[in-house]
Amino acid sequence: MRHISLADTKTKTTLKKKTTKRRTSKVKKNLVIVESPSKAKTIEKYLGSTYKVVASLGHIRDLPKSTLGVDVDHDYDPKYINIRGKGDIIKGLRKEAKAAKAVYLASDPDREGEAIAWHLQHILDLDPEKPNRVVFNEITKDTIKNAFKTPRTINQDLVDAQQARRILDRLVGYSISPILWKTVKRGLSAGRVQSVALGLIIAREREIQAFEPEEYWTLDSEFKKARSKFKSVFYGFDGKKQPLPDNDSVQSILKRIDKNGDFDIVKVDAKERKRQPQPPFTTSTMQQTANTQLNFRTRKTMMAAQQLYEGINLGRGLGQVGLITYMRTDSTRISSVAKNATAQFIHDTWGEEYSQHKPIQGKLPEGAQDAHEAIRPSDVTRTPESIKDKLTPDQFKLYSLIWSRFVASQMTPEILDTMAVTIEQNGVIFRANGSKTKFQGFTKAYPAAKIKDNALPDLNAGDKVKLAKTDPQQHFTLPPARYTEAALIKALEENGVGRPSTYAPTLDTIQRRNYVRIDARKFVPTELGEIVQTIVEDSFPDVTNTKFTAAVEHELDEVETGDKKWVPVIDSFFKPFQKEVETAEKSLEKVIMHDELAGMDCEICGAPMVIKMGRYGKFYACSRFPDCRNTKTIVQEIGLTCPKCHKGQVVSRKTKRGRTFYGCSRYPDCDFVTWDKPTEKTLADGTTPKESTDKTNKSTAKQKATE
Repeated sequence: MRHISLADTKTKTTLKKKTTKRRTSKVKKNLVIVESPSKAKTIEKYLGSTYKVVASLGHIRDLPKSTLGVDVDHDYDPKYINIRGKGDIIKGLRKEAKAAKAVYLASDPDREGEAIAWHLQHILDLDPEKPNRVVFNEITKDTIKNAFKTPRTINQDLVDAQQARRILDRLVGYSISPILWKTVKRGLSAGRVQSVALGLIIAREREIQAFEPEEYWTLDSEFKKARSKFKSVFYGFDGKKQPLPDNDSVQSILKRIDKNGDFDIVKVDAKERKRQPQPPFTTSTMQQTANTQLNFRTRKTMMAAQQLYEGINLGRGLGQVGLITYMRTDSTRISSVAKNATAQFIHDTWGEEYSQHKPIQGKLPEGAQDAHEAIRPSDVTRTPESIKDKLTPDQFKLYSLIWSRFVASQMTPEILDTMAVTIEQNGVIFRANGSKTKFQGFTKAYPAAKIKDNALPDLNAGDKVKLAKTDPQQHFTLPPARYTEAALIKALEENGVGRPSTYAPTLDTIQRRNYVRIDARKFVPTELGEIVQTIVEDSFPDVTNTKFTAAVEHELDEVETGDKKWVPVIDSFFKPFQKEVETAEKSLEKVIMHDELAGMDCEICGAPMVIKMGRYGKFYACSRFPDCRNTKTIVQEIGLTCPKCHKGQVVSRKTKRGRTFYGCSRYPDCDFVTWDKPTEKTLADGTTPKESTDKTNKSTAKQKATE
């Protein structure tokens, strides 16, 4: 047995320590930079321990706020600066990049994302020739892993397109805003998309104001065959379609018919009709549908979509999971992988007869960017109901809408049995149309798209029917409707103005500037909005011209595809615009906005109170301001006593975001409050029994129909 000396022990200990140190030496990781912490968390889970994913929290460089930041005389060279407040983030990113094995830039797959990656490359001093840009359209394990197998270099065309738009908007905004401040008041702005949107709203309002209603009548009737009754509408007489312009024409028709006599079924046209599903969502169609079906504002829709894309914690060992594809897209294209997976899901869930082998492809609008797919669920088998408990109510509603629309787009048509019936007596013609679902098709997955059955009784040519009742009604033609958010987005899209990413901030801006107000979910221009728009239309006609703005958008798209250079595009717009600015600066005079009298005196100094427009809407203020700073909130009584204290009146108020709510005039002594307009049946807690609500809704609908 060998004797172990102290020296041997020391040697062994030393060797052991060295070995341990070698084993525990820190292994360099690959650094991945994305925009948001939520996205970072989801991606890191898929990439594993050799990767570290951090967030830049959006843009890190931009044009300065205090100056123009564009050298007009030297090819519109932008003077970027680090965004204020981002110093610690930039410092942290530089530290992480220095310690990393490799750096990957994985910002969003669009112009904005490409620009963020480009700015990060500059700040971190990364080699522009090295492929370090990673893009993916959905945040799933397979997609992420595949994306990192094929990194690329920064797409300069995409960057140039974003730069050009940013510089163009800066030149317009910083040129017009000082003129508006000088002639109207401080804090105003104008822009290419913003001014077109406001112009559409004002043009529609002018149409409404100029509209002259015309009288017309309808003669809806109800017929019966045996015990069955069905509705019909007056068509005409003597074989021709005839209008009913006045009561005399109605009475003339009523004199021609024998109410107690038989009416002949002269023609029955029975057909089978197919209703095709709509294509999956683009950003614009998602915003429109969410507005009309879910009553979501555009900003709310995009916020919920962003959360669904970046990842939701599903628990059960799944962790953070991206539920939908990228939500900023003009495309209705679907990957073959997604098509096959969806076909299999439809086959397994409802049967082969519901699965469509030839997918519906929507027609791309002019200037559409088909860089990535339509908005769809990342995993079609993840149904809305299966994850409902992991989503907020807003997330669930939007995910359900996206899922249903997408699955439906890959399904067979709905088949309807339709019947068109012509009824005649003494030359007077009525028509009835009915339909009944024969095969549900895509509506199986998308019930919201289903048309309610309106089945007619069994009718054949030669049958006799009796008149049950007639309902002559006077009507007047209505003016065109004001724009809702959905309708305005559709109008901007149809005119080729703006892009999916610009709609939400544009609508937000015109509201924050008090150019428009929301009344019954529709845009109404304010006096301020009309004044600003008139100045911009008169002095800078190209800025408000839809065709010109669409042409500029098209040229920016050509920059993105590499077909045009960005400097000449800006140059062709800016040089004539610059001359308009110089003329406007010399010729425009101060616009004096007269305050509206409130019809009451100030309780502090006795001077007349006036109505002012503030950031959050109208309010009462003393006319002696700034000598007297007395202000009062404008409240509107609705003619109802408070159901809680029975002393105050229920008044209508507005939140800072412009949403209407109802409360007690005795607040804070009484804290009664509700979002829904109260009725006499409303309880002290602000709720209204369902029966009374339904009756109120029906009454309101009837009143609106009469109006």
